[in-house]
Amino acid sequence: QGELVESGGGLVQVGGSLRLSCAAAPGSALSSGPIGWYRQVPGKQRELVAGVRSGGVARYSNSVRGRFTISRDNVNDIVYLQMNNLKPEDTAIYYCNGARGLGWNGAMVSWGQGTQVTVSS
Repeated sequence: QGELVESGGGLVQVGGSLRLSCAAAPGSALSSGPIGWYRQVPGKQRELVAGVRSGGVARYSNSVRGRFTISRDNVNDIVYLQMNNLKPEDTAIYYCNGARGLGWNGAMVSWGQGTQVTVSS
């Protein structure tokens, strides 16, 4: 597996929604293991907020449970993160990679560029 490509970020108001997409770079494929969405703000460690296995089992951090939904399209090899009821504290750069955390130890690859999510109040 190679680098992953994130997209779908943007500027949204509090309470709004965004859907992020994670796909493998051309010529690569997503890991068959658990894939997760992470986020990072300046000065803080990258945080795993959601993960999904190929069979669809999903896990979430307490900070996003009930607002975010992760899903996996195994046919098109894309992992989505639907983010609803966004809050200012959700502002971060979002990355996808193998899910390490939430009880999983997924295979990781090089980090992509990420996609910026900004929630304005």
